[in-house]
Amino acid sequence: MSVSQISAQQLQKKLQGSDDLLLLDVREADEYNFARIENSHLIPLGELSERFDELDAEKEMIVMCHHGVRSQYACIFLQQQGFIKLYNLEGGIDAWSVHCDPSVPRYC
Repeated sequence: MSVSQISAQQLQKKLQGSDDLLLLDVREADEYNFARIENSHLIPLGELSERFDELDAEKEMIVMCHHGVRSQYACIFLQQQGFIKLYNLEGGIDAWSVHCDPSVPRYC
């Protein structure tokens, strides 16, 4: 199953032009509390299989994590549940911090 990718810069443009998308963060709560994109929704990857029904399958969704690996797995899982408007944030929150918003802290 192939997952569409979106760069941090492409996401930034989307956010400037539309409010009708969901930013899904699949990192752990401590990571999310340390660094996040404003208005993102947290569901850690380990909880996604039990909580995906909280999400609107019709809404365009950008899925993110630290570097883009966990979010890739999340996208594959969500596709299997019938979600189709999915994008994986390439490079994750780290790429967002480097290319779009340096006020978002970076971490290892």
